[in-house]
Amino acid sequence: MTTSRADYGVYLPLLRRIRDDPGLDLHLIVSGMHLSPEFGYTLKAIEDDGFQIRERIEMLLSSDTPEGIAKSVGMGVMGFAQCFARMGPDILLVLGDRFEMYSAAVAAVPFNFPIGHIAGGSVTVGAIDDVYRHSMTKISHFHFAETETYKRRIIQMGEQPERVFVTGALGLDNMKKLSLISWEELAGRYELAPNPRPLLVTFHPVTRDHGSTEEQTGELIAALTQLGLPVVFTYPNADTNGRIIIRMIEDFAAVNEHIHVVTNLSTIDYLSFMKHASAMVGNSSSGIVEAPSFKLPVVNIGIRQQGRIMPENVINVGHLSEEISDGIRRAVSTEFQDGLRDLVNPFGDGHASERIVDALKKVPIRGDLLGKVFFDN
Repeated sequence: MTTSRADYGVYLPLLRRIRDDPGLDLHLIVSGMHLSPEFGYTLKAIEDDGFQIRERIEMLLSSDTPEGIAKSVGMGVMGFAQCFARMGPDILLVLGDRFEMYSAAVAAVPFNFPIGHIAGGSVTVGAIDDVYRHSMTKISHFHFAETETYKRRIIQMGEQPERVFVTGALGLDNMKKLSLISWEELAGRYELAPNPRPLLVTFHPVTRDHGSTEEQTGELIAALTQLGLPVVFTYPNADTNGRIIIRMIEDFAAVNEHIHVVTNLSTIDYLSFMKHASAMVGNSSSGIVEAPSFKLPVVNIGIRQQGRIMPENVINVGHLSEEISDGIRRAVSTEFQDGLRDLVNPFGDGHASERIVDALKKVPIRGDLLGKVFFDN
């Protein structure tokens, strides 16, 4: 089940491993932002990678209000209900904490087949994603956690320890399996000046406080204006008030030649930017999970990711412009970057897809697995 460029990039090594394993049969369900022209219609990228799409589930309304998001969840539940009635999978794999994923998990419950949840157990205080993530943990029957800490949290929620596997973060597998692009080729492709290297900026709405989206985006833009460094912006997710961010960064780029906005980056291009950028700025989980493997300095803004394990490459700042600009100055300093030379990523070793597939092949598909007995520890 994939809903956006973000989770598809994480899934990619696992999808390939499932597809190529003679003991497993991949049925790919595509939904959410993949089917939206506004977000780059990334369904095409999946087809270009050679994957056969089993089902396409339209669910996103052209609205990012709380009402629009809630209605999209409802549309998703109806669409996935029809999908599962047609295909009847042996097991459904969902990832993370998005409302699109949640609608698939909810729809699956009455069909009585097992659900495997990837990347549960983490915490993001500033995002309503916590609710979806923890709900999917309780709906699911098997759990593939990124760290031992997250495994303990899943067990703390009452899940059976023998059904919780520590695999590491799936997104790290890409770094071992994909050939990243040189800076010269990347700069030419996106018409960027060769020097200095740009900041990679991804800023999502703080959905616990979506009413402040315009104010917080304005503070970020003020900080970037003050510093005058080249910037590559990527689009936010389809969250509440995300279109406010899109409008503001597009307007910012329209009057500043050194500011570039990209609607959609392929997995290879996004990871290549992480490899070559001077620093990463925003509130994306990729700055916390994947960026340490590149020893890339990250300025993490505000509370969206608060509660996650924070590697040493992350500089946490508030959402005011002076805090952000001070954080960026520190991130691009030689002193800070030199301090990351021996950084080890706490989220794994790049072999998560192997561990997940090994576990899937051992999962006994039995009706008695569907009972949710509470583990009292």
